Amino acid sequence: MRSLSNLKVVDAATLFAGPMAATYLGDFGAEVVKVEHPRRGDPARGHGPTKNGVGLWWKMLARNKRTTTLDLSRPEGQEVALRLLDEADVLIENFRPGTLERWNLSPETLLERNPRLIIARVTGFGQKGPMAHRPGFGTLAEAMSGFASMTGQPDGPPTLPPLALADGIAALAVAYAVMVAVHHREETGRGQVIDLAIIEPILTVLGPQLTAYHATGAIPERTGNRSTSNAPRNTYRTRDGRWLAISTSAQSIAERVMRLVGREDLVDEPWFASGRTRYEHADELDEAVGAWIAARDADEVIEEFDRAQAAIAPIYDASDIATDPQYRALETIVHVPDEELGSVAVQNVPFRMSESPGEIRWVGPPKGRHTDEVLAELGYSEEARTGLREAGVI
Repeated sequence: MRSLSNLKVVDAATLFAGPMAATYLGDFGAEVVKVEHPRRGDPARGHGPTKNGVGLWWKMLARNKRTTTLDLSRPEGQEVALRLLDEADVLIENFRPGTLERWNLSPETLLERNPRLIIARVTGFGQKGPMAHRPGFGTLAEAMSGFASMTGQPDGPPTLPPLALADGIAALAVAYAVMVAVHHREETGRGQVIDLAIIEPILTVLGPQLTAYHATGAIPERTGNRSTSNAPRNTYRTRDGRWLAISTSAQSIAERVMRLVGREDLVDEPWFASGRTRYEHADELDEAVGAWIAARDADEVIEEFDRAQAAIAPIYDASDIATDPQYRALETIVHVPDEELGSVAVQNVPFRMSESPGEIRWVGPPKGRHTDEVLAELGYSEEARTGLREAGVI
């Protein structure tokens, strides 16, 4: 049994945060209808690497979704949307505030027709405030949240991540918010509107920076690969040219590492008793650990750390992940048949459940692959669909 098979989700969002939230719901059986513009489609189709002209990011992002095209700015498209949403449980959209209202699809209108509908509005800055009207992307959230200001080398510029980090975090938050709203609806019978600004979830993930600022006035500084909460914590290069990462968040792990590298004398120092004060001596700790690692090959270092029950991991790229035995044991990568590319390797559902596991049933289909199927289910005849297509509505 797919645990969310009773949910009908309309994904009318673009790019990453909203669509990825719908993807998570689809992984556990929700019926997801992806709505794209008939001509432009979702811009995510053109992001990232391609094979034979087919976007590979799209294959992952649109998995388990049926794709339909619909011009929501046209009255005929709005009528189709209303009929689609009359039967839906969830709408996920990320248009700028006021757009749905301009298209006669305001939350008030939708909830009057379908009081059980849950409407997730995912925007860069939320539905109110002085920046609400601006276009917003994850990059801006990474900038405004404090992430960029605390990322990078101390003597370097603020650093943005080379991926849709804020969007990914927001997607998890949207999926969680939708499930909270579904639970509320089970208790009350009423849907509701979710207002999620992409600038907020990443702020939460970054920890107590605001609490610390209000309490002490402290502002996080760039520390490179180090952490102000513990040391040694860094990346270290081995004799055979590989890179390894070490964390000593637990005091016992820090002690094991220093004993392993032959510097048990440092463990007895008063400042070694807490992660914060160890960080104040990070240069000395990094010199000891780095020298020990630099004199050995990576496999030997990992074996010695494992024997000492200390935390270490190799720094991987995609080729390493593809062959790693731990990922293989978790079945993290699955190969899914695809009508365009034959077979596509994608990340599996990001966690395992013993009674109601998720599943990737198919990867992102071509644009409009299910338009006729979806509209036929809404009662549109072949003649009516032909008329909408000739008019450019679908």
